[in-house]
Amino acid sequence: MSLRQFEYALAVAEEGSVTAAAELLHVAQPSVSQQIRSLERELGVTLFDRTPTGLVPTVVGRAFLREAEAAVTAARRARATARAGADELVGELLVAVQMGLGTRQLPGALGALRRRFPRLEVTVFEEPNPAELERLGRRGVLDLALVAEPCGGPADAHHLGDEEFVVVMGVGHPRLAADRVELRELAGEPWVRFDRDSTLDCVLRDVLRDNELAPTTIARVSQTATAVRWAAGGLGVTLVPASAVPQGYEHLARPVFPVVSQPVVAALRNGAGPAERALLEFLRQETWHKSAFFSPVS
Repeated sequence: MSLRQFEYALAVAEEGSVTAAAELLHVAQPSVSQQIRSLERELGVTLFDRTPTGLVPTVVGRAFLREAEAAVTAARRARATARAGADELVGELLVAVQMGLGTRQLPGALGALRRRFPRLEVTVFEEPNPAELERLGRRGVLDLALVAEPCGGPADAHHLGDEEFVVVMGVGHPRLAADRVELRELAGEPWVRFDRDSTLDCVLRDVLRDNELAPTTIARVSQTATAVRWAAGGLGVTLVPASAVPQGYEHLARPVFPVVSQPVVAALRNGAGPAERALLEFLRQETWHKSAFFSPVS
């Protein structure tokens, strides 16, 4: 078995077809097919079921792909470490962000990282589900995660600051006249909420319970920007981290009482390299206090 075969299998699983995987990898289609067949023969198992809609990993295939992904990630890290010089770093950095955290701070830190290491490839994804973040953390796939609390598994955790939550309301809402909204004053309001397994909906559920609110859920969404825009349009109210309020909507957001906040933690993998350390320093240079980007207008 080779890392190339692992990469081909991962690409087929991601794309659902040999043709699309070949295009993604910039190789000929027969080469991908041959490598997958060779891998299945060597393992003595079937990695993919051939269905009318494409290739789907088997149960055994899914287990194999989890380990293959970890092996490919480790190999990329090893290459990056071997090629690292005083002023140059080549390789891949995988960053995961708990949905809603660092929305305004992370782009600046990543931009600084790219200017310092222009040949470094950085992949960032936003994950709403804390269980999935924990799973990735335990597998050692992530180089750095921006979370409210460290992911599962060994990690080097650094508290960057705290993220205060705000309530977003529609244009003309009477509570916009206040600088801060008491949560119990929102009794009877319909709510734009998040997917049930997301961290943001867990926060909102706890807030509603603690303030004895029995909400009417008018909609569920998977993105903070969508929740803000729908609330701004008058569909209902929503609660999001202050930095997740898109520019142009700040005038419709107000901090709440009692205060709702979450810590923001940068969790680095054990044995983190120069790229992870550099990103951590750039994140520390960002402003994590709400007032830097949110100033309600009475």
